[in-house]
Amino acid sequence: MSLALDRPNLRLSSAPLDLWNIDVRFFVLRVVLLAALSMLAVAPASAEVRILASPGGQIGPYLKLFSAVNQSGERVVIDGPCLSACTLVLMTLPRRRICVTPRAVLGFHAATSRDFFGRSVYEPEATGVVLSAYPSAVRQWIVRHGGLSSRLLLLRGRELAAMYPRCR
Repeated sequence: MSLALDRPNLRLSSAPLDLWNIDVRFFVLRVVLLAALSMLAVAPASAEVRILASPGGQIGPYLKLFSAVNQSGERVVIDGPCLSACTLVLMTLPRRRICVTPRAVLGFHAATSRDFFGRSVYEPEATGVVLSAYPSAVRQWIVRHGGLSSRLLLLRGRELAAMYPRCR
């Protein structure tokens, strides 16, 4: 960051005296020292996002959220039900940045939309895209349990712990 400052002409005697440079240098030195001290005083934070209970919903907000989390470098702790669109976290973040607790439950189902009358409509193309985007182990588990349909498939316990590390 650069600052452009107009320097006033201060002359108290016949010899030029540049008080502006002295004040600015002192101020900059104080700011740099305070910044350095504050950085030393702050312990490195291990940032994380904790999912306690998410019923899912529209995929757009979840993709936006998880994309931002991915870019931030934060870890996601799944510590409760993560259902429907919430499971998109599995395709958005690398496995090493996701951990699960014993309370974690992942819920999967087919993609749906609403028709003109508000009825739920199965979306086979979107379902295929979502299924193919899940990590291989999750995708294989879903297929072994009958595939994505209107029925909610719940992945938890030992099966989930075999795919994602336990949180420490």
